[in-house]
Amino acid sequence: MLLRRPFGTSPVAARVVPFLVFLALTLAQSQFGETARYWLYLVKTLVGAWMIWEMRPWVAEMRWAVSAEAIAAGIGVFALWVGFDGFYPHISELGTRLGLGRAMGPGAASPWNPLAQFGAQPALAWFFVTVRLAGASLVVPPLEEVFFRSFLYRYISQPDFQSVPTGRFRLGAFVLTSAVFAFEHEEWLSGLLCGFTYQALVLRKQRLGDAITAHAITNVLLGLWVVGNGAWHFW
Repeated sequence: MLLRRPFGTSPVAARVVPFLVFLALTLAQSQFGETARYWLYLVKTLVGAWMIWEMRPWVAEMRWAVSAEAIAAGIGVFALWVGFDGFYPHISELGTRLGLGRAMGPGAASPWNPLAQFGAQPALAWFFVTVRLAGASLVVPPLEEVFFRSFLYRYISQPDFQSVPTGRFRLGAFVLTSAVFAFEHEEWLSGLLCGFTYQALVLRKQRLGDAITAHAITNVLLGLWVVGNGAWHFW
């Protein structure tokens, strides 16, 4: 109940604060050593789940919805995310080329690989794999879709964002929102196409829930790909 009063009085806070807190915890993960960042991910996931619970009464559009389009979009984004890998420089590589070292972008830390980090403790290693899968599929999609596709897209269209229907197309907002979303990810090109896909899904269905579902499907499939193929650089 701690956050429900400020969330209830500010539609902006209800959609922005949870994402910013989650982002701040993400940036803090790599600041306290390799082992600590796995525990911080657990903390971040629990905090994110709590914030979703607190914002739920005030963010009416945050309702999961399943449709054929959502399933297709989720699978398609996963396929392009994996398929495009290696064909363009990632954000950290661009940072190196520009003389910025690896401080540019989320890829600055080493890949998330609990099986290597906790090799002598397999139960703990698989616990953190499970935490990562749960966080990516159940916590990240609602937080990011509410911020990007519900708030930011509509706010760019018009500051009184709640008066903007979720199905209204605005080219500038469509491109800019997806671009911001893209540079939140190491795989920026895949992130850009992903942003276009999820936003188009919201516009087509005129609701946010399908994009939340598609995002969850993408992240589950990507997580299973990471673990099954040892493609830890995606994490």
